[in-house]
Amino acid sequence: MRTDKHLRVELDAGILSVTLARADKKNALTQSMYLAFGDALEHAMAEPSIHVVLIDSDGADFSAGNDIADFIALAQSGEPLENSAVFRFLRLLAAFSKPLIAAVRGRAVGIGTTLLLHCDLLYVASDAKLSTPFVDVALLPEAGSSLLMPARIGHTRAFSMFALGEVISGQVAAEWGIANAALAANEVSARARAAAVALAGKSSKSVLLTKHLLHDGARILRAIETECALLPERVTSPEAQAIYRSFLTRK
Repeated sequence: MRTDKHLRVELDAGILSVTLARADKKNALTQSMYLAFGDALEHAMAEPSIHVVLIDSDGADFSAGNDIADFIALAQSGEPLENSAVFRFLRLLAAFSKPLIAAVRGRAVGIGTTLLLHCDLLYVASDAKLSTPFVDVALLPEAGSSLLMPARIGHTRAFSMFALGEVISGQVAAEWGIANAALAANEVSARARAAAVALAGKSSKSVLLTKHLLHDGARILRAIETECALLPERVTSPEAQAIYRSFLTRK
């Protein structure tokens, strides 16, 4: 299993904890982090003693999304996006057969929000800020969110988040059904871990079958593949290239 210094993976009592540990960069995700995260998911699926995966983060923010410089390098590399570490990770999310739980504080941007749609239980800080501003950077929904977001909150709310870049609070995320509960920031991790402990103590076979009945992985994978097929044209579009140039100039 590959490791990354910005992704902490720990196993305790049947719970595999995956912590985004790049607080100085607001836990922006790199290709190396995606590789390690994907390996952790593969390991969790293959290891019978692991019953639950718990996702958390260091620092004030859950994740600023993709590391922009890293994403630009990928986009300009000529490598097919479907072969990249991020799309391997997304395919693993779609196929993941065990419970996923997440604890979210601060900002969750782009993939920082869309990966949460794959979680079976989600606990957020009331003042967290969730956003998916893909159109603002000339891109489009990813991680199967074109299917999962409207299924969770309805077409009009999903469209406002994707196309208008609307930011919602953790309290609203709970009210809309994205999260199970909105809590004080200092209570989020403990609540998520308590849920993980509770699940790990139940009949693992019954929990797996329950997720299987609720989780249409094949349909989610088709949505991811459809999004992926549309993304290269967007990544190479004049609008996206202008945004990349502006970012690199600021850097």
